[in-house]
Amino acid sequence: VRGLVGALDVSHRASSPEDRAILPHEGIHPAQADSLADRMTQLALNPAPILLVHRAPAGVRAVLREVASTEPTDQFADQHQQRHRIWAIRDPATLAALAEGLAECRALIADGHHRYAAYLRMQARQPGGAFDRGLAMLVDQEDTPLFLGPIHRVLTDVSLDDLAAAAETVGVGFAAADRGAALGALGPQTLVVTDGRTWATLKLDLPADRAAVEALHDDLVPALPRGPARIHHHHSVDSALNQLRRTGGTAVLMPAPDVDVVLRVAAADRLLPEKATSFQPKPNPGVLIRSLRDE
Repeated sequence: VRGLVGALDVSHRASSPEDRAILPHEGIHPAQADSLADRMTQLALNPAPILLVHRAPAGVRAVLREVASTEPTDQFADQHQQRHRIWAIRDPATLAALAEGLAECRALIADGHHRYAAYLRMQARQPGGAFDRGLAMLVDQEDTPLFLGPIHRVLTDVSLDDLAAAAETVGVGFAAADRGAALGALGPQTLVVTDGRTWATLKLDLPADRAAVEALHDDLVPALPRGPARIHHHHSVDSALNQLRRTGGTAVLMPAPDVDVVLRVAAADRLLPEKATSFQPKPNPGVLIRSLRDE
């Protein structure tokens, strides 16, 4: 993955959704954003970039490829054996070309919603200085795409019968299947559910601008006759099934969201449920740091 790292100007506020340059797609916990803003203010640094994704204009892509064809300024493997190559772009003409190419850019927040909210809080508290900007990494999804994986759910105190009843209420097709057939059917319009013994599929009918995770949380969960007492989130099927063995309930295996669907949701000024997406890879914390004292 190749990303353009820099200080994102957060000193301007959009007057309408159509004017936004940065598109969040998940909600935040305000107290967590406050805590992050306090910590970054106290330390006077941004400890890691927020991760942004967009589709770059051809001119920007050409500039970055030209830069990447030269010798990197530094290269190393971090403590987690993630390999990095860094090019420092200081040439005024190159910077001007990037600024011109990105002038009309709209980028999706792939990772770092709480840090972005913290940037806005810091800027509102101390406008006109280093807090007018926040560290960001902008990735071109057409050039070096990020992997977008699913995040599965385990609904405690919810049975398969409960889910079947909810599906009938909202008009979603519920069909029993063996494990292999159910997992084979998992896709953009199909969820897989299991209590660890019995397996089934939920067949959705989604428009082009709606994600499966929205149907689960906005339609099916509210229609449940009871529960869930808690929702656990897992990045792998095995992890979700292990959770199911410990706590019981029902696992809902999710399809990987499509980047374009997420972009359409964000552009329509909607937010996906918590932990709807998992964009990878991203720089490990501590690899890219911005000191607020240096500006």
